[in-house]
Amino acid sequence: MLKRILPLAGAALAVAAVAPASAQEAGDIQIKGFLTAVLPDGAITRVVSDGIGLPAGSQTEASDSVIPTVAIEYFVTPNVSIETICCVTPHDVRGAGALAGADLIDDAIILPASLTAKYHVGLGGGIKPYVGAGVTHFFIFSEGVGADAATLGATDVDLSDEFGFLVQGGVDIALNDRGLGLSLDAKRYFVGTTATFRAGNAVALQSEHDLNPWVISAGLSYRF
Repeated sequence: MLKRILPLAGAALAVAAVAPASAQEAGDIQIKGFLTAVLPDGAITRVVSDGIGLPAGSQTEASDSVIPTVAIEYFVTPNVSIETICCVTPHDVRGAGALAGADLIDDAIILPASLTAKYHVGLGGGIKPYVGAGVTHFFIFSEGVGADAATLGATDVDLSDEFGFLVQGGVDIALNDRGLGLSLDAKRYFVGTTATFRAGNAVALQSEHDLNPWVISAGLSYRF
């Protein structure tokens, strides 16, 4: 996944030396279009209820995803901004450890409703690194029972929606004096979910999981 992001990072650094300065002002809005790699964990942190008898050493992992995303940012002051993002990201959950290769959950869609506050530092030459932090709420929907979970009798699965927080860092690099730029961004989310497998009306398995994805993005920005 990161191989798709790193060439854009190299391009950004290559143009930084010739990019003219372009300073943000209070009231500015910046829109960013990204290619984003979402790299979640998905590991079990606690088994709440086990009616199927998981073997010792059972573990899970969530699949990575590469998607387009959009960020919208409002500058409260020239150096302080508030940002939200728009995306949905699909993931499967597979077994690991004693469950290696098992198809457990298919096509779970995550909508990470997030809001961050960011502080920008001007280094000159149109280069402005930033750091930020914020809150998120993961809405998870459309999840389906995987083939191997179905063979154990699971007829339905639910991943709970949860609140969490995130930290963020990146850099904006001006390409001209008309608002166009390149942006590189990295976020680390800290949020979990509870997976509940049912067999008919009975709970067959319930477990808590870390999601905690790294979200790495690169793309173009436009400020107005």
